[in-house]
Amino acid sequence: SFIGEESVAAGEGSILTDNPTWIIDPIDGTTNFVHRFPFVAVSIGFVVNKKMEFGIVYSCIEDKMYTARKGKGAFCNGQKLQVSGQEDITKSLLVTELGSNRDPEAIKIILSNMERLLSIPIHG
Repeated sequence: SFIGEESVAAGEGSILTDNPTWIIDPIDGTTNFVHRFPFVAVSIGFVVNKKMEFGIVYSCIEDKMYTARKGKGAFCNGQKLQVSGQEDITKSLLVTELGSNRDPEAIKIILSNMERLLSIPIHG
């Protein structure tokens, strides 16, 4: 099966089944692309039985290829990635994105979550 982000955004229906499925977003960061903000990528995922098997994200402007495979780790241009060992949230950098859903209830939930995070003395 195949699910394309652009066709879903255009209103076409899509149902994730147990079938092997490619999920592709050819312009991940469409709003960034439209505004010439340089964080745009091609994102590809492969799902079997509704579980992600592997994913590839190519950051076009940066010429960076991110890959990850279930149980095998994540890489950037072939170099293994790992999370930091930081366990103290007050010494962590918080990065967030509001998403594109402008439904009033969704906005209320997102802003409530952000308010809780921002009340912690964090960086970012």
